[in-house]
Amino acid sequence: MRRKSIIAGAAAVAALAVVAVAAASVTPPPAIKSAGKIVFCSDETYPPEESISAGKAVGSDIDIGTAVAAQMGVKATFPNTTFDSIIAALKAKKCDAIISGMNDTAARRQQVDFVDYLKVGQSIMVKAGNPEHITSLASLSGKSVSVESGTTNRDFLAATSAKLVKAGKKAISIKTFPKDTDAAAALKAGRVDAYFGDSPVAVFYVSKDKAFAVGGSPISPLPIGIAVRKGDPLKAAVQKAINALYANGTMQKIVAKWGMTHAVTLLKK
Repeated sequence: MRRKSIIAGAAAVAALAVVAVAAASVTPPPAIKSAGKIVFCSDETYPPEESISAGKAVGSDIDIGTAVAAQMGVKATFPNTTFDSIIAALKAKKCDAIISGMNDTAARRQQVDFVDYLKVGQSIMVKAGNPEHITSLASLSGKSVSVESGTTNRDFLAATSAKLVKAGKKAISIKTFPKDTDAAAALKAGRVDAYFGDSPVAVFYVSKDKAFAVGGSPISPLPIGIAVRKGDPLKAAVQKAINALYANGTMQKIVAKWGMTHAVTLLKK
């Protein structure tokens, strides 16, 4: 029931009008044109970026991926893929690309190529009323914090904990979960003191459930990107498509549709 209460809001958001996209303007690689589609791996447990509503993938990333494909005159599909194995799935050719709120990091660039499309900060989510008085990374010292496994958010928490210990403070007790929705549910159930994730996701949870609140301000905005296999010509086509979505206003409309205007940074005005 806790998971349902977190996800239910996605259905209402999905009912909003679909953002219209301009006609195809980008020539896709021959393999994509022949297939007539781009297959995007996506971990659909991360609203409002991606989640499941009425059996379908919905979210800002789903709209962006669909719009990218439309710019190439093809369709988009989104097989649900666990995040901590999502790069392996791409490299095994189970999909053509990844769109899943993935931070573009130096470590990941050793495995895949990225086309960035937004910058996203991280946020601490707490119980309503903030009973533990958590307002910053430093205030997580000695606290238990839930986070999705396989994410840069988890790595960031570990690095923060190490810094706190070096400064003579207590470590953060990091509790990882395979699904972000489970990490949020752990906070609601009182099994952890706080949750740590991307700002748009935390803002979404808070907007849909009065049990939650945001503690402090967004932290360390980082680029998120569509990942493709190293050397894949799809990268150039995706970059042209992203440029077109900014130029024609589609990116801005998608961000607004999903209530992310104040939770992300656009790469272009």
